[in-house]
Amino acid sequence: MDALALAAANAATFWVRVAAARGYSVHRGEAFVAVEGDERYGLRVLTLGPTLPPGDVEVIEALAARPGRVAVEDAFGSVTFPAAAMSVRHLPVMIRYPHEPVDAPSIPVRRVETPAQLRIAERLVVDGFALEHFRPWEPGVVFPDALLGPVELFVADLDGEPAGACVAVPEDDAVGVYWVTTMPAFRSRGMGRALMHELLRRYDDRPVTLTASRLGRPLYESLGFERLADASWWTPSQA
Repeated sequence: MDALALAAANAATFWVRVAAARGYSVHRGEAFVAVEGDERYGLRVLTLGPTLPPGDVEVIEALAARPGRVAVEDAFGSVTFPAAAMSVRHLPVMIRYPHEPVDAPSIPVRRVETPAQLRIAERLVVDGFALEHFRPWEPGVVFPDALLGPVELFVADLDGEPAGACVAVPEDDAVGVYWVTTMPAFRSRGMGRALMHELLRRYDDRPVTLTASRLGRPLYESLGFERLADASWWTPSQA
């Protein structure tokens, strides 16, 4: 499996595990996965390869035309939509292969192990990412207890306060990293770097993949990540 397919497969694994924890339904095509959630979550479609069979394209187009929240995450440029129907933004998919070890985090980072700790990580992600469709934060809605185990979560503390969090999906061939976030009051103080140092030390035996924001990309590049492609993230134009 090439590196981009590796990253896409891990992303699909992440959302399928989220779906299982939340009780959402999953639809699988030959080269895509779709997770159908509640009204707040909506529908997420992920492509898994550069070439989609015609039947997959038809199903994805029909799913994307549904009312409500829709997101189509396409790392391969496999699908396109009319501008009147869907808007697109491009985010770099990145990978870091095992090489030079990184230093220990300069800020304490702990792995989430209990439901109480999971609530802390959940609040950090909801408020740090400003997930408006999940605000105000309700405990257990975004990260139900069933998510503990299928994914790993980490929290960074500064001055005794939870300040940042992230999610990891370890698999045998790669580790995907998601929702690296810092609370606004603690930004520009090394939280993201500390979280990444902890992850890179923990999973130093296999590739690590992620999709970077514009602001986060310089951090990942400084840690040895390289860009694989710019993924297209499609959402309804009226949203």
